[in-house]
Amino acid sequence: MQIKLPYDITKPISGEASIEIDKSTQDVFDYIGVNFFENYPKWAEEVIEFEPLNGKEVFIGAKAKQVRQDNGDKVESIFEIIEYQSNCKLVFQGVSTPYRNSYLIENNERPLSTRLTFRFELLEIEIFMRPFQKLLRTAIEDGAETIVDNLKNLLAA
Repeated sequence: MQIKLPYDITKPISGEASIEIDKSTQDVFDYIGVNFFENYPKWAEEVIEFEPLNGKEVFIGAKAKQVRQDNGDKVESIFEIIEYQSNCKLVFQGVSTPYRNSYLIENNERPLSTRLTFRFELLEIEIFMRPFQKLLRTAIEDGAETIVDNLKNLLAA
């Protein structure tokens, strides 16, 4: 007999946030994409150690190691850039842990204005954590808001 759970254990838990930035898409992408390995620890403030593993050039397949301070614990992971489109998109995914970060950059109707969307997906979680999906989603969405706010503030400086 198969047990029916009240939640989908195969569905990622995700959250996203968007923000308008008074910079060109080129400026925003240069900061986030082209100079990712230099700038990432500036907007991801919970990252306490960061090391690109293939040099500082950004390309599909480039990897990095990070250590994050997460609720008092140090959490180490390795991630790999899986999508990289100039002036448009940067996506990296955990190699050692199941998550995905996406940065989507779009022109706005106003000149020198860009819409930035950040999306975080927790691709798998332990079965015992599934009852806490709403709590996790709220924390992820709060984190996404913090990321886009940090990026807007850094780009404005």
